[in-house]
Amino acid sequence: MERFVQIRRDLHMIPELGFQEFKTQEYILRYIKSLPQERLEIKTWETGIFVKVNGLNPKKTIGYRADIDGLPITEETEYDFKSTHEGRMHACGHDFHMTIALGLISHFAEYPVDDHLLFIFQPAEEGPGGAEPMLQSTIMQEWKPDVILGLHIAPEYPVGTIALKEGLLFANTSELFVDLKGKGGHAAYPHHTNDMIIAACSLVTQLQTIVARNVDPLDSAVVTVGKITGGTVQNIIAETARIEGTVRTLSLESMMKVKKRILSLVEGIEVGYECKATVDFGAMYHQVYNDPSLTKEFFEFVKNIENVDAIRCKEAMTGEDFGFMLKEIPGFMFWLGVDSGYGLHHSKLQPNEGAIETAITLLIKYIQYKGM
Repeated sequence: MERFVQIRRDLHMIPELGFQEFKTQEYILRYIKSLPQERLEIKTWETGIFVKVNGLNPKKTIGYRADIDGLPITEETEYDFKSTHEGRMHACGHDFHMTIALGLISHFAEYPVDDHLLFIFQPAEEGPGGAEPMLQSTIMQEWKPDVILGLHIAPEYPVGTIALKEGLLFANTSELFVDLKGKGGHAAYPHHTNDMIIAACSLVTQLQTIVARNVDPLDSAVVTVGKITGGTVQNIIAETARIEGTVRTLSLESMMKVKKRILSLVEGIEVGYECKATVDFGAMYHQVYNDPSLTKEFFEFVKNIENVDAIRCKEAMTGEDFGFMLKEIPGFMFWLGVDSGYGLHHSKLQPNEGAIETAITLLIKYIQYKGM
């Protein structure tokens, strides 16, 4: 496994944002082309890659997806293999995800199973979303798998643990951008202006009432404003302001209800503050819904594997565009324990590399089981 630990470290050093993963794509292709090629077919899509391992006596195709992009975060780990791309970091474990996929390809390139295998290296999971357009690509339509699976690292679980559940695993998510435009002016003459800092602050406060007063208490939703920008200097009243946030719900019905309420509140801000507002919900990710029968089968399979502990978890408000693939293809996603003191999207995330061996070994056995 030393080879794959080094691959993870190599990939960790070159994080790239969505649809800009040029070095990452080049690295993955170079490695795959170093493997035995007799059963491999390789096609690229944008900055993503499809790798088909042709089976010995195929009756179906088993798919496996790994995301490949990084985040706009400045790394603060103690690694001696830190990101070499300033302001970019693999802070969500995609370096792990890619490495595990390469480990599986390495094995099955030499020891194929009866069925075809399709490995998907997907760009832009963190935004603007690569799963949905990749799913609609001609390559995917040609090689579309019959079942598909994926994993996501979980800092809160120890190495050797996987966590999953049937049905809903990750929430529906949507971005939220609101731009406000009023009338700027001198701070000494506020009565001649329409202050968008005040309007933005009022809107943020009102947005927090949605979950408390418009969502069924037995349901779950999150409306978070993570960024506010506005103004130029301290003595000029701001003519414009921008709010950036996220919406997360456990049902599509609640997502639609929350969005409708946001639009109503923004209309009220326009009237109350005599301004103009535009709302952009950006990218929306479909819920990750695990096929119950396949998930249960996998859970029972893992229970018989040494050194791996399978536990059932609760659904999370995490967003993952793998949900688009599960909407079209039966399959599942599971959490892989990596035992880090810092969570996902944190600048000090340091997953335990022992989880790489856990995942590769487990998934080789499972794919052998499913593909024979």
